[in-house]
Amino acid sequence: MDEQGFTAWAAAVERPLLRAAYLLTGDLQRAEDLVQEALVKVALRWPRLQHENPTAYARRILARDHVTAWRRRRHRETELVETVVVPAVSFDPDTEMVVRRALARLTPSQRAVLVLRHFDDLTERETAAVLGVSVGTVKSQNAAALARLRTGAPELLDLIGGT
Repeated sequence: MDEQGFTAWAAAVERPLLRAAYLLTGDLQRAEDLVQEALVKVALRWPRLQHENPTAYARRILARDHVTAWRRRRHRETELVETVVVPAVSFDPDTEMVVRRALARLTPSQRAVLVLRHFDDLTERETAAVLGVSVGTVKSQNAAALARLRTGAPELLDLIGGT
């Protein structure tokens, strides 16, 4: 295994992956766990992934593992009450509060699409590849998320450019 190559790649993407995981989960510890799990999975496949797109693979792991964990918790508990804390999204406390409240209103898959499309600036095609879904699913989840934000958090639409 090319340990130096993996170490350099991991150091370069750890912070952006943590930011994305944080926006997905709303929980720093869970975000850190997701990133570590993703890095381990990439490391195990590094000989093959180093010549492909390991960052896209890691993002896919983050999103899928988060949605899977959410579904498992939802099935175990009859009522799921989550307090979403999204620190360090912005240096402006008002913006941070808007983002925190808005993301809490979305389903995990809507949140994943919104984070990848509007915070990580991925295209619809790239987002679909990361999530392992069709471009049509990305479009419909994005539209549903933006519609939910229009009614519940219109102030966020100005931040992400969704109209």
